[in-house]
Amino acid sequence: MSVQHAQKVVVVGQGYVGLPLAMRAVEQGYDVVGLDIDARRVKALGAGVSFVEDISDAQLAAALATGRYLPTTDYATCRGFDVAVISVPTPLRETLPDLSFIGDAARDLAPWVTRGCLVVLESTTYPGTTDEMLIPILEEVSGLTAGPDFHVGYSPERIDPGNPTFGFVETPKVVSGIDAASLARVDAFYSGLIETTVPVSGTREAELTKLLENTFRHVNIALVNELAVFAHQLDIDIWEAIEAASSKPFGFMKFTPGPGVGGHCLPVDPSYLSWQVRRRLGQSFRFVELANDVNEHMPQYVASRVVTLLNDCERSVRGSTILLLGLAYKRDTRDVRESPALRLVTHLQTLGAEVIAVDDLVDDHHWPHGVERVALDAATLARTTAAVIVTPHRGVPYELLVEHGTTVLDTQHVLSGPAVAQL
Repeated sequence: MSVQHAQKVVVVGQGYVGLPLAMRAVEQGYDVVGLDIDARRVKALGAGVSFVEDISDAQLAAALATGRYLPTTDYATCRGFDVAVISVPTPLRETLPDLSFIGDAARDLAPWVTRGCLVVLESTTYPGTTDEMLIPILEEVSGLTAGPDFHVGYSPERIDPGNPTFGFVETPKVVSGIDAASLARVDAFYSGLIETTVPVSGTREAELTKLLENTFRHVNIALVNELAVFAHQLDIDIWEAIEAASSKPFGFMKFTPGPGVGGHCLPVDPSYLSWQVRRRLGQSFRFVELANDVNEHMPQYVASRVVTLLNDCERSVRGSTILLLGLAYKRDTRDVRESPALRLVTHLQTLGAEVIAVDDLVDDHHWPHGVERVALDAATLARTTAAVIVTPHRGVPYELLVEHGTTVLDTQHVLSGPAVAQL
């Protein structure tokens, strides 16, 4: 259902979260300003080049052709907006939450806040950010009061890059507001964009929802990662055990081990919750801290397994050429944010190995320093001492590794063969 008249929507941040939202809003008839501080990204978007897997160049070109999508770095284009959505990064800086992007976006947006407009925060953050940080900035700069003068809400992003079943439209959207009127505005806005909304009573509940979802995944992945380490030492096939447990139709949810966790969500979101618990309550969130410890050490464990494999072949890791297959943090994406592959590179290089890698999706400007980009072919395998399957992108001819007899550590359980060891 399209809007009755062309309301103006500003989406601050044109990354993996903001760009799909902007494209959907254009499709539904809104005039959309796509703001981003990255001039290179804005230039590419203006030329119809998408860097987000879920948005094709054709979709972007179609949005530009309507004349209702404007990618820009200029906040003056926000003048007269009806709805503004802030979807900027919230990284960790030396284990501490960095909300500077939210603060900067709020200060730059605030001069254009007018009576009756709606501002929604989507960036993942700790409970209380909307009330304690966003609203004070908007009120101080605009001279208006949130609630009586303009509406404010929080709706956590649930983008899962590369998911063919649950995209932006199909994934239920949790929505909240600082009061009943704000909730109604937020719900009405997202109801026009996606299939299902899930209203909650307040912004803190919505903020916690996002952290709960990813903390649940983080803790369970840590569980199977630690089990994988012990199962290997006990000479037990962890993958077979997981598949057998998955046959139970109740009381079990399948999680699989891997080389670590990456992306913005899993390494970051649970730490936001742990930080807030420690800051406000003076207590440690032991599950999160233990999960962090386990998952952060997985790249080091993978490196140690490579050393063992080479020792079994009477080879030293120093001077060996190690081929990594996949650098992105997730299958079929180009995103290397917090990717465990990058930490694995560091560990192997520190041990004296030459690291080469195959990943056709990762852009050159995100390629790790000191790692040669290669193709998976006979010439590459001829110089490879051992290979590690890190990220199982579709379409990669892994069978070449078996045909060549390459020593392989498979962290994703996608290959079998006489020279293939599983995580």
